[in-house]
Amino acid sequence: MDKQEIFLIDSNALITPFRFYYAFDLVPPYWKELKKHLDSGEVVILDAVKDEIEKGQDDLSKWLSSVSHLAIVPKITEQTVKEYQNVMQFVASSGYYTERALTTWAPENIADPWLIASAKANGYTLVTQEVRSRGLSKKTPNRSAKIPDVAEHLGVKAIDIFEMMRRLGIIIR
Repeated sequence: MDKQEIFLIDSNALITPFRFYYAFDLVPPYWKELKKHLDSGEVVILDAVKDEIEKGQDDLSKWLSSVSHLAIVPKITEQTVKEYQNVMQFVASSGYYTERALTTWAPENIADPWLIASAKANGYTLVTQEVRSRGLSKKTPNRSAKIPDVAEHLGVKAIDIFEMMRRLGIIIR
């Protein structure tokens, strides 16, 4: 039997649809379907991402609070901390990024490296709306690290919400 794919969702994969194309009042079926998958544990959320959403004190934070069986993944576990160190080591030493990229990801409250670390530690598929950098090169290092690029180099699957919807069978009619 295949292991069930579990999706770890980035804050931008909730905020972007909420703000731009799946407004609660226009596309309520999307949020109803997503809530079912959050309740079932097929979609999980990092504690730091939940905190980030709750800071918005808006309809999205209220909606997230209404998810009764929300699976919250702790940012700090022994295995996640090890993977976090690998993420930061890659950004620091790969040659693809400037020092600025590292210092941008270093603060405790930045969820991006923790998302990658948690996905790696737990075998999750990471869901983000971040777009890959074009032309990642050691000749011209980037000033910012992007989740999909770093995830790929560390063997973590990273997809966008539309691919998550396909894999979960979420179809809005």
